[in-house]
Amino acid sequence: MELTDLRYTLAMDRIRAIPGENLTSPGFVQYFEDGAQWLLLMEEEERFLLSGDAVSADIDLLKKRNRRLYEEILPENYASGWADPEYASERLGSEMGPLLAALRYEIRSALPFVYRLMRERVLIRAELFLEVYTAFTVAYHENRGIPASAQVRSIIRGYLADYAEEEMTAYLKDKLIEGSPRIYDLAAGDCTDLRNLYLTGEYVTDDEIRSAQHIAGLSEEEINLIAETITEGYRRGFINGGKNLASKKTVSVIIHLGFERILQACIKRFKGYGLRTILPAEVPTLFHSFSRGSMGYGGADPNPQYYYDHREDLALFLDEGLRIRRLEGLTNAYRRLKEKTVLYAGPAVLETFGSEPFCPSHTPFAPRYDEVQQKICTDYSIKAAQLYSDAVVAKDRSFTVIDFPLPSIAETDEKYREIFDAVTRINTLDNELYEKIQGRMTEVLGFASRAEIRGRNGNRTNLTVKLFTPDDPSMEANFENCTADVNIPVGEVFTTPVLEGTEGLLHVKGVYLEGLYFKDLEIRFENGRVTDYNCANFESDEENKNYIRENILYHHEHLPMGECAIGTNTTAYAAAAKYGISGRLPILIAEKTGPHFAVGDTCYCRDEENRVYNPDGKEIVAKDNSVSILRKTEPEKAYFGCHTDITIPYEELGEFTAVRADGFRTPILLDGRFVLEGTQILNIPLDEMGANE
Repeated sequence: MELTDLRYTLAMDRIRAIPGENLTSPGFVQYFEDGAQWLLLMEEEERFLLSGDAVSADIDLLKKRNRRLYEEILPENYASGWADPEYASERLGSEMGPLLAALRYEIRSALPFVYRLMRERVLIRAELFLEVYTAFTVAYHENRGIPASAQVRSIIRGYLADYAEEEMTAYLKDKLIEGSPRIYDLAAGDCTDLRNLYLTGEYVTDDEIRSAQHIAGLSEEEINLIAETITEGYRRGFINGGKNLASKKTVSVIIHLGFERILQACIKRFKGYGLRTILPAEVPTLFHSFSRGSMGYGGADPNPQYYYDHREDLALFLDEGLRIRRLEGLTNAYRRLKEKTVLYAGPAVLETFGSEPFCPSHTPFAPRYDEVQQKICTDYSIKAAQLYSDAVVAKDRSFTVIDFPLPSIAETDEKYREIFDAVTRINTLDNELYEKIQGRMTEVLGFASRAEIRGRNGNRTNLTVKLFTPDDPSMEANFENCTADVNIPVGEVFTTPVLEGTEGLLHVKGVYLEGLYFKDLEIRFENGRVTDYNCANFESDEENKNYIRENILYHHEHLPMGECAIGTNTTAYAAAAKYGISGRLPILIAEKTGPHFAVGDTCYCRDEENRVYNPDGKEIVAKDNSVSILRKTEPEKAYFGCHTDITIPYEELGEFTAVRADGFRTPILLDGRFVLEGTQILNIPLDEMGANE
């Protein structure tokens, strides 16, 4: 028996004895019994998967088993379960509650590892649980009641330090090298067998089932069109960025359960490019920051509030020593895997949208980083991003992202089919047509020294954006003419603003960013930096500012404006209005439906040295600003690890005007309409919907 298997057997035998022992303080007995039952359930799931019974199981049985895995964190149960920091604090005390809620979160992370047959990762979580349990039994035996919270904190912190390198290595192998062969086999198997969805261990709802059924009904021609759009967009990203795809061997595909038929078509096409497809996971664990469903092969989100509450659990344990240890672990993991990570080409991401928008509730019991920890996190993120850039040779790495709706976006299957078809049309619009229209904009903007943007219809935007002016506009461009390559669908021109001289207020009446709603969002810029901000989500300014600081600024004191762009996809805008889904559009589509401005890194982050050209042959020369250029002298100050696009919809836009140094003005948009000669065709979808009536 291998050492891992022996340790696993011993651990599970000990856990089996916990229910009924009553060896802890009475108030904690139920917590540990429930934790033991969860880990025993993980053991049962592993046996089920290895026995072969899973492949022949009835789908109703699989559905029941799947729900059992997520039942405790579903919205209707979450507030009465140990994973809720508030409930745990009320039952276990304000000091111990958040710690044990975080422990519950961590042992729940065994689930994806069970389904990927990674016993070592399950084992260390079981042993952590036993170590904490032992501390409680010893304290009770010695008549101390419960251990000090500092002891429990030390145990979990020690676990995070001791296994940092192991976990980072497993994480990088999954993300960049091999994914999970078992999950790959399921996804590449019979996509009409809905049982395979449940065998991934991901949460499966009607969305995933109905998606699979809808996509099964599409013609081969439709499937091939979607797959071609994704893979050719990916390939064009390398061509347009002057990058060497031939030097790469591996592509990760990020896709939602139910879209396997599209995945299989993409796998075949990527194979033709010489790329092997892997399917990484997105695992919620204390070892990694977690962005639910965005960077892995995954299913439905069982409860966004659960992940929101635990997103800063590391605050309970984080100090400079742990930061150093985590960074050492990550550095060593990259060093060990360097020969394979350099073969990674980047992700092809098929995102989904349509779920009910999430507006989180705050609890004072959920851990939050203090100012020192925020700086530690920022420093770690910057260094981790540089390690990644070096490990995958970022100058030869690219990506593509595309979005499709989930059935929950519509009340009926018929309406869903209509919306899905409309999004497919949006995603496959004529590149050559948009290239010509957008070329007219980049031509005019190439002579401008600034852009002036004003709002209307209650939008208070009043911005002046300083632009880089090319030395030779006949050979150079300051705005990129973006067709459907890395960001699908087609439909924007964008630039890196000059920070000095960029001033004013950006305002939107309502916007969803990364699935979170912001009401009356205001961001003020001075010399291109964010200096003030607010919104109207909560009663107090303090809560509103904290909400923005956490979810847009990501704890940075200030962020620069990293992008100024004009979205041109009026077809997407009209379709969203027609079907009443504007509030559910993902940023990838929403940013194409009006001018947008990003806070954070530029669009060329860590890719500045690659020469990029517009379709007309002009080289893009506006790639750096006065912050990103510090990469040459003070690289630790050049990047922020975030880039958040905020779009002003056409109905809220008064003007977007290009202004030359001599004051000559050329309006591109006025009162929500394209007025620049050669761009008016973009108004047809707006005219048809009566956007300005």
